[in-house]
Amino acid sequence: MEEMGSDWDELRKEARRLEGDLDVRLSSYAKLGGYSDSKSADGRDVQWKSMEMEIESLLEKLLDVNDAMSRCAAAAVPTTSITQKLTRHRDILREFTQEFMRTRGNIISMKEHAELLTSVRNDINEYKASSSSQLGPNLLRERAAIHGNISQIDETADQAEAIKGVLAAQRNAFAHIQGKVKQLSDRFPAIRGILGAIKRKRSKDTLVLSAVIAGCTLFLIIYWFSK
Repeated sequence: MEEMGSDWDELRKEARRLEGDLDVRLSSYAKLGGYSDSKSADGRDVQWKSMEMEIESLLEKLLDVNDAMSRCAAAAVPTTSITQKLTRHRDILREFTQEFMRTRGNIISMKEHAELLTSVRNDINEYKASSSSQLGPNLLRERAAIHGNISQIDETADQAEAIKGVLAAQRNAFAHIQGKVKQLSDRFPAIRGILGAIKRKRSKDTLVLSAVIAGCTLFLIIYWFSK
């Protein structure tokens, strides 16, 4: 019993030492996993691997110590205190193992994400370099063509505006003439026929004006969307 008690105490002392080392190593390991910068991750890759191997070794040693404690407790009559202590050490081992697996999974995901970002950045830089060397002249030609089309559209719009101004002036002139003719028609009923003809002519000019404006607008729309 005394020898069993001495072995038990030594095993518990070793278990507590391993648990303390694991607590420190897991904390440092989690801090390394907190760096999301790709360059930092690349620089810490060796540290991650080294620390992973060290933590795995400590977990295996703690597992062996727990197994030895179980055999030591089974060799004697287990008490409630021994059973509770043994259960506690097993729980600590399970918690450390789960924390290590979770942290390692996060680090692997972070490294894959950093590698993906690096790959995307490289692809973007290559595309920009290729675009500047190969597509640059094409883009300049397209831009020049667009500016030329815009200038043509502006000229057409100016011409349409000028035609609109001329037709408006003619309309005002016809309105003025109509007023004079109306005065004459009041005095000479024979002139009413001439007035009616002038009204029909004005209606025709109005239709022509509307058709010209609509045609110019339609031409601009078709020309713009055809480019």
